[in-house]
Amino acid sequence: MTFKSLKYIIQIAVLVFVLNSCGVVNKKYVTPDIEHAESYRDTIIQDTTTIANLPWKALISDSILQNLIEEGLQNNLDLKVAIENINQAKASLTEARLQFLPSLEGSAQITRSRSSETTSNLGSESSINVNTTSYLGQLSSSWELDVWGKLQSNKRSVLASFLKTEAATRAVQTQLISDIAESYYNLLALDAQLAITKVTLENRKKDQETMKLLKNSAIVDGAAVVQSTASRYEIETTIPDIELSILEAENALSILLGRTTGTIERGSIEEQVSYTDLNIGIPAALLKNRPDIQEAELAFRSAFENVNMAKSYFYPSLTITANTGISSLSLKDFFDNSVFYNLIGGLTQPIFKNGENKARLKINQSLQQQAFYNYKLAWLSAGGEISNALFSYQKAKEKQVSRTHQISALEKSVEFTQALLEYTSTTNYTDVLTSQNNLLSAQLNSVSDKQQELQAVIKLYRALGGGWKN
Repeated sequence: MTFKSLKYIIQIAVLVFVLNSCGVVNKKYVTPDIEHAESYRDTIIQDTTTIANLPWKALISDSILQNLIEEGLQNNLDLKVAIENINQAKASLTEARLQFLPSLEGSAQITRSRSSETTSNLGSESSINVNTTSYLGQLSSSWELDVWGKLQSNKRSVLASFLKTEAATRAVQTQLISDIAESYYNLLALDAQLAITKVTLENRKKDQETMKLLKNSAIVDGAAVVQSTASRYEIETTIPDIELSILEAENALSILLGRTTGTIERGSIEEQVSYTDLNIGIPAALLKNRPDIQEAELAFRSAFENVNMAKSYFYPSLTITANTGISSLSLKDFFDNSVFYNLIGGLTQPIFKNGENKARLKINQSLQQQAFYNYKLAWLSAGGEISNALFSYQKAKEKQVSRTHQISALEKSVEFTQALLEYTSTTNYTDVLTSQNNLLSAQLNSVSDKQQELQAVIKLYRALGGGWKN
């Protein structure tokens, strides 16, 4: 390469730098401005700290549940798929970066040819050799100069897509932790409800025998015996449904853990202690904490850069092509005075593709607008989830206080109606049965209240973006 050729290349490089510096085509990315409230609904924020910054083990005290979550993080198939998405995005990012480098190709060629004696107009010159063999070895290089920032925009778009897949993986992780914990608490609640129902069934069996004895003593009539029998079997029929729900819950949790379906080791709902220091922080912190909001913002950024790239297609592309090699008609003289090279600078302006370029730009602008709407929706959804989880926790705590008094009163009601039935004629078995059914319903609802409290803490933690920082 001569000094003159090198001078031309330097001049072109300077021109490229100047054009890129002017920002003729590309716009600089700015995070879209989303109007959101400075506080959550009906909630006064007094502290900027948030439980989202806590490791999930600090929020969950049950060691069995901790082990299950660890297992899920290791084996869950959705999480493994998300990790593979990261690997694919990483390869795409490497590919985008390599587009800035010139291509380099090497080739070697041997050509054997024969010319027609008639068409060659050789006359009687029979000494002329019409059979020729040529040898060629060459290196070719091509380099597209990123004058309008097309390659830069593509790289930034692919980088945003790569970061988006990382954020998506974190979102899968936070959702997985939440799903495992909620499924575990659901399983514990079903266990408790099954235990209550079985105790109730034993009591109804005793009632059935008591009613028979009281009928023999002429204290109650046959209707009470029939009612007690029907009540016993009514409770008995609910047990298979609860057991089926337990089996389905175990199978669902097994799938989350990435294992074959089977029995899940677990504690009891009575042993569970929910986290109480529920600091939620300020709404602006959600962009740093919630992976799905990060994912939506990065999707918008990728779409933004795709619009920049689409605009660059309206401008000419500048390509430098270089070839060098050795060519000879004789193999023994291959390296003697047979070197050739050329350097070509080409400028290509689209003419008949203007309609295609306009369509490409419109498509990418529409995709960018969609990405913005998804970003805004992610913010709105986050606020709704936080509000729902926070108030679900508060209302569960309120219900538990009232529920305790309700159960205490109903237990006394059952005792009183049973005593009245046995020793006086002022009541009948229907009153006893009503009190018992009300007590059973309150006991089952008490379990649901505790489950709601435990799950609300987990939902709030996930809604604030917790579960991935550790």
